[in-house]
Order: sequence, then structure tokens, then C-alpha cells
Amino acid sequence: MIIVQLSDLHCSSGPQFLRDKLTTAINEINELNPDLVIIAGDLTENGFKTEFEEAKRFIDQIKCPKKIITMGNHDSLYTGYLLFEEFFNSPSGILELPDCKVIYVNTARPDRDEGRVGRDQIKFIQENFEEGKMNILVMHHHLIPVPDTGLEVAIVEDAGDVLKVLSKHKPDLVLSGHRHRPWMWKLNDIDFLFSGAVSTIRLRGFFENSYNVIKIKGRRIWAKLKIVGGPYIDFDRLT
Repeated sequence: MIIVQLSDLHCSSGPQFLRDKLTTAINEINELNPDLVIIAGDLTENGFKTEFEEAKRFIDQIKCPKKIITMGNHDSLYTGYLLFEEFFNSPSGILELPDCKVIYVNTARPDRDEGRVGRDQIKFIQENFEEGKMNILVMHHHLIPVPDTGLEVAIVEDAGDVLKVLSKHKPDLVLSGHRHRPWMWKLNDIDFLFSGAVSTIRLRGFFENSYNVIKIKGRRIWAKLKIVGGPYIDFDRLT
């Protein structure tokens, strides 16, 4: 199966939102015909209703019938967390596929940059990992610091508790956005894959808009970075 992971659209009326980049990315994704598209938060810049409307117009153009969309910290600004559910349903849940199980949780909190999973969602994660199946966890915020992103002030506050659960249950992939810097870490035999920013000028460390393409066969995973309008790059080369 093929999974596309993107995040940090930051739809807005301002010049920092790159509409042409997002249009190009969507056209590329549709040509790829993935089995699943995961959008890991920050669909909007300020959580405004007009921004959610624009984000939905773009996301509806992605032809993949299976999409997971979770909330970012920018989406929860100005009570945008209420609008998010109106436009995109719950930012947490489970998607069962023949080849894998995807659990996604909401780490965003109103008007806060840092994230939190919380005890209820940690229990939710723990109870829903399935032995003998590929398990993927999705959240907006990062559990492990990402290089070239400046001072570490906006990580998941209860990252230690979450990592303890993950180290016990060993999911195959943990997918995040938030830092606008594509990267990949392996910790305790778990692959942590971070997407860059797909359509904003606010980039960190890697100065191209991008998204990730993940290919899965059996229990083997291949992940590549895709520059919007440009080539693929192996994560081994990037990291």
C-alpha cells in the first residue's frame, strides 16, 4: 500500500500561504493514487472560519477516498477547535485497513503551541494497538526533538509517558508534523517520521516545501521525501 503524509498547510489570506504549492502537491498526490492520505494538522494559520473553508476546498480535491485529518495547534486558535470538527469531524479515532491499523490522536489545545496527549488518549492508544498487524500512530506534535528547528519549546508535554507506552507496544510507525522540518528517527525499533510543511514559506532547516510518501509491503516500510514540484529524496540521504 501507499500512504501520503503531509501537514502544515497553513491556509490563510496572507502571503505566507503558498496556494500554487498546495495545488501542485494535490495534483501529484492524485497522480500517485495512494491508498491513504494522512494530513497531520495545521490546516489553517489562525483557526478562522474562512481559513477552514479554504482548507476544505483544497482537501476535497484530493481524490483518495481514505483520509485521516487531525488537528494542529494553529487550528485550535480562536476557538478553531470547534470549527475543525464542523469541517473535518473528530481529530482523533481509528482507521482499520486490510494491511494496517491507524490510530490518530489530537494533541492540540486551545491557544497553546505545545501539545499534550493526555491520560485518556494514552489509554486509548494502548488499548487499540493490535498484535500481528501493522500499527501506525498519527499526531500533530512531535514526541522527539527535530534538528534544525531552533529552541525546543513546543513538544508534547507528556512525551515521556507516551514514549513509555510506545516502547512497550512497538508500533511500526509514528507520524507527526508541526516542526516544518522533514526528518526521520528510529528509537527502540520504532520509526518516527516527520513531515515538512507543504504550502507555507515558514520552513526550518530544509528550505523546500515537501510531503512524505510511504510504501508498505508486508511489514517492510520504505519512506521517501517528495519535494513539491520536484524530486524524491531518500530519508537516509536527508538524515
